[in-house]
Amino acid sequence: MPGRRSPGVKPLTPVTPAARVALGAAFFVLFFGAWAVATLGGHISKTFLADPLTMLRSGWTLLAEMGFAVDIGMTVWRVVGGFLIAAALALPLGIAMGAYKPIEAFFEPFVSFARYLPASAFIPLLILWAGLGEAQKLSVIFIGSFFNLVLMIAVAVGNARRDLVEAAYTLGCSHGSIVRRVLIPGAAPEIAEILRMVLGWAWTYVIVAELIGASSGIGHMITDSQALLATDQIIFGILVIGLIGLASDLLFKAANRRLFRWAQLGR
Repeated sequence: MPGRRSPGVKPLTPVTPAARVALGAAFFVLFFGAWAVATLGGHISKTFLADPLTMLRSGWTLLAEMGFAVDIGMTVWRVVGGFLIAAALALPLGIAMGAYKPIEAFFEPFVSFARYLPASAFIPLLILWAGLGEAQKLSVIFIGSFFNLVLMIAVAVGNARRDLVEAAYTLGCSHGSIVRRVLIPGAAPEIAEILRMVLGWAWTYVIVAELIGASSGIGHMITDSQALLATDQIIFGILVIGLIGLASDLLFKAANRRLFRWAQLGR
């Protein structure tokens, strides 16, 4: 009947923190259980997919005997370095584009065009221009992050509530004060979420950069393991990336909730 409430999970109804943790952990248990059954049960050849136990043993060997911790540190440094450079330049430009329409009209067509260009396509040129050193890898992350950040930040700032802007003008605020005291604070929670999401994208770019011409990093280890058909090491490297990404994502979320507690009201 129309209007009748059906039993089950309600749309947009939040779950308790304990339930969220339990549901998230349950997926990983099911995932690794299915993986173990498929590999340890002989359904999939270990040549193509190593089992979880072999992967863990190989991972320990990589960390304890082959200096994989240094590779992890190099990859993290590249991701953080390239992302911070992109964010430092994208923030002022994105805010300016969102706040001032002439600036948006000038930059937006090129930024929209450039954000569709795959960062990996620039690797041959970047190797030619910057060599095989750290500048090339940081540049790949910068290209992959910068243009998306600019456009998403501009949209967040430009979606400010017009009634708040008009109220600020009524109270005598100048144009600059509108940007500093209305637009930026209003968009700050969304900008923080944008930074969190794009940081995750930066991880995909650094691995691509390390697959070519790198002598260290997780991507370098994966390339070497591919030549040896060592799927256990490849999978361990992929899982390490996921774990680091998950940890950074959780830290970002916790920081955002702490900095913008007022933005959580009503959610």
